[in-house]
Amino acid sequence: MKKQSHSFELRIFESLTELSDEDAALLVQAQKAREDAYAPYSAFKVGAAVLLANRKVVIGNNQENASYPSGLCAERVAVFHAGAQYPGVAILKIAIVAGPLKNSISKPAAPCGNCRQSIFEYERKQNQNIELLLMGTNGEVYKCPSIKDLLPLAFGSDFLE
Repeated sequence: MKKQSHSFELRIFESLTELSDEDAALLVQAQKAREDAYAPYSAFKVGAAVLLANRKVVIGNNQENASYPSGLCAERVAVFHAGAQYPGVAILKIAIVAGPLKNSISKPAAPCGNCRQSIFEYERKQNQNIELLLMGTNGEVYKCPSIKDLLPLAFGSDFLE
């Protein structure tokens, strides 16, 4: 039997003020995107802002549907929109702000499995890490250098060869 351990780097910041101007601005754009999320069923709104290598920012928010699971998460809306509008332009970072409508939370929520897989696909396609910035509705910010850290045993195209 072989034993293998997986660990990753997660930097935790107490607030936006501890971040670089670029990171803080990207999270603010994710906060604004969250405001327009369509979440009448879960009452949990998520906003995402993607920073591209050409310095453009593409936003997304969760879009729910009564015919579950026809909706989409904010992360996939933003990443797919970036891929459609700016094909071939690398994604540098994705900022995600998530929380319930009725109260605020200071602990960040990580992307769901489907979103992790989708972000992983773009990392692999561009052969470059995508940095993640995660925040609740206020409070701490988690910074992670790659989606591979949150999805260490990812399913990639190499399985399909």
